[in-house]
Amino acid sequence: MPFIFNVKRAWIVAVLALAACTQPWQSVAPGADVSALIARLGPPRETYKLPDGGTRLMWPTQPMGFTTTAADVDASGKVVSVRQVLQESEFARARVNEWTRSDVLINFGRPVETAFFPRTQREVWSYRYMESNIHNMMFNFYFDQEGILRLTQRTPDPMRERNLRRF
Repeated sequence: MPFIFNVKRAWIVAVLALAACTQPWQSVAPGADVSALIARLGPPRETYKLPDGGTRLMWPTQPMGFTTTAADVDASGKVVSVRQVLQESEFARARVNEWTRSDVLINFGRPVETAFFPRTQREVWSYRYMESNIHNMMFNFYFDQEGILRLTQRTPDPMRERNLRRF
C-alpha cells in the first residue's frame, strides 16, 4: 500500500507543478471583454494602435525580466489574442529589410537597451528573453539611418550569464 500512496502523491505533485506553470493571462479566452484581462493583469504599461483599428496592450517585465505579455483587442473591446512575445517564435516573425522601428515597437514593446554604432551607422534595440526556457539571452534589432530593420542577432545576456561576468 505505501507504494500506491507514493505514486498518488507524485501524481498530485506533478499536476500541481504543471498548474503552477500556467500564466495569469492564459485564463483569459479570446472573445472576452478587455476589462477581464485588465482585472487579471492590471493596467497595461504600453499601448499601441494596430492598423486594423484594434489596440495592442503590453505588460513588460523588462528591464530585469524576460517576458512581455501582449494582448490584441479589437475595436469593440474584445480580446483577439494574448501571448508572450519575447520568445524565439515571435522574433522569427521580424522581416529584415521590411520592418521599421515602429513595427518592432508595436510587436515587442520598448527595448530594454538601445545603442548607436557610429562606424556602421546602426542603431540597435535589445530585449531580454529566455531561449528554450534555459539560456538568458538578448535579442537585438539593428536599424539603418532611415529606421529600416537590417539585421537581427541573438547574444548571451551579459548581466545574467556567469561566464560572461568575468570579463
